[in-house]
Amino acid sequence: MTRAQNPALAAIILAAGKSTRMKSATSKVLHEIGGRSLLAHVLATCDAAKLDPQVVVTSPDAKDVRGAATQFGARTAVQDPPLGTGHAVQAAGQALGNFNGNVAVLFGDTPLIEASTLLRMVEARNSGADVVVLGFEAADPAPYGRLVLGKDGQLEKIVEAKDASKEELAIGFVNSGVLMADATQLFDLLDKVTNDNAKGEYYLTDVVGLARTAGLSCTAIKCDESEVLGINSRSDLAAAEAALQVKLRIRAMESGATLVAPDTVFLSHDTELAADCWIGPHVVFGPGVSVASGATIKSFSHLEGATVAAGADIGPYARLRPGADICRDAKIGNFVEIKKATIEAGAKVNHLSYVGDAKVGAKANIGAGVITCNYDGFDKFQTDIGAGAFVGSNSSLVAPVKIGDGAYIGSGSVVTKQVDDDALALTRADHKQIDGWAAKFRARKTKKSGD
Repeated sequence: MTRAQNPALAAIILAAGKSTRMKSATSKVLHEIGGRSLLAHVLATCDAAKLDPQVVVTSPDAKDVRGAATQFGARTAVQDPPLGTGHAVQAAGQALGNFNGNVAVLFGDTPLIEASTLLRMVEARNSGADVVVLGFEAADPAPYGRLVLGKDGQLEKIVEAKDASKEELAIGFVNSGVLMADATQLFDLLDKVTNDNAKGEYYLTDVVGLARTAGLSCTAIKCDESEVLGINSRSDLAAAEAALQVKLRIRAMESGATLVAPDTVFLSHDTELAADCWIGPHVVFGPGVSVASGATIKSFSHLEGATVAAGADIGPYARLRPGADICRDAKIGNFVEIKKATIEAGAKVNHLSYVGDAKVGAKANIGAGVITCNYDGFDKFQTDIGAGAFVGSNSSLVAPVKIGDGAYIGSGSVVTKQVDDDALALTRADHKQIDGWAAKFRARKTKKSGD
């Protein structure tokens, strides 16, 4: 279904909860799974389903949430005081303005819902349902409101567990809280919702009964329970991370990437793994990583904000930090850290080195223990290593410095000046030998210890 078929789709995302069970100074919806906040996941899903505008409803003191929502292009509204989910939706009315079309009500702490599910709700609306509710078959339905269907399959009402009869408690099809309706119709129904209940709150779920009383049609569509996993605690957050990782791993493998031990690989929401790349066990991908076809990422490597080209070989135990650009057939070996540096085609940084704020030319070789000294405590400086250069082990290149094409740096050198093309640079002290010194030293120490 395209936006052209549904020119008016909006979203209201409820994010005004107090997040007390998270026991965190960070707002619940700003906690992350897959390298992205819960709220950002929901907003990205709305983008994918072409729901625009998006209004995020927050509590009065949630400036951080409003700031995050604004960064993603969403509008914001404040619910003050908190009087239930129906009241929270009403708080979004002014921010929606003169919007005329379908509106979906979502939750900022329910990050795994799929865009395809939202589009199925749109299809149900287009098929004649005035109110569409998203439900699921719960493994443990005990805490959820039951979706009571009539003989015609229409949704008759939502009954909270505490108010359900014995027969209704036997229903396993339960309410996720996600709802879609025509915006004008939804706000008209919400105006009729009362707070005549134990909590004195205005419940969004009451609109179903009110809609049926008004002769409107209501329907419930089904999704997998994993899509509507709500997050209220750190345990919930870990469960959501695990569920997301399963999806991301399957997606990567279905796209042609080899994950040797998929359960041990952790991906970010935006990790790009091309067909025929090879990922070893215990690899972690932070945000912003792209791996090309034919590249190899060996075990226990950590990548973030990095690009790995075809034929490149990374790890094991390598760390690629933001700005690492590993070109075709380059080699980054064990215990090597690359930051904001381009490693050009065929270059090798095989072991125990740090290369930051640098360019390593094509087919250059960086020996063990080499570091680019890029920081003076205040500013960062660039190191430029030419094509085919050879930097000997345990050398320090003090930036800003340029090493010419084909140049050699003798092992153990501290290079502070430009090295010309094809030159040899040595800065270590001349070798000095004192014959017999070691034997005399040991004899003197042995005699002293015996006194």
